[in-house]
Amino acid sequence: MNPGVNKRDLWLLALRQQSVWGRALKFGLSVGLLQASVNQGDHRWRHEIGASVVVKTILSPLIGLTLVLFTSAAMWVQKTLEHTNT
Repeated sequence: MNPGVNKRDLWLLALRQQSVWGRALKFGLSVGLLQASVNQGDHRWRHEIGASVVVKTILSPLIGLTLVLFTSAAMWVQKTLEHTNT
C-alpha cells in the first residue's frame, strides 16, 4: 500500500461515490424486497400481519442494502489501492 494513502479516508470517499450507492440501491434493495416477499409473503397472503412481520419486512431490504453498500465500497477501495500501486 502506498504510504501516502490512508485507508480510512478511502472508505469515506468510497461511501460518497454515486456508483457505490447506485449499486447498493439497485441490487441491495431489490434482493431485500425479494427476500422479504419470500420470507413474509405467506403471512401477508393469509392477512396475518403483526408487528414482527412489519419489522421483518422493513429490515430485509435494509440488510440487503447495507450488505451491498459495504461490499461495493470495499471493491471501490481495493480498486483504488490497486490503481495507486501501479
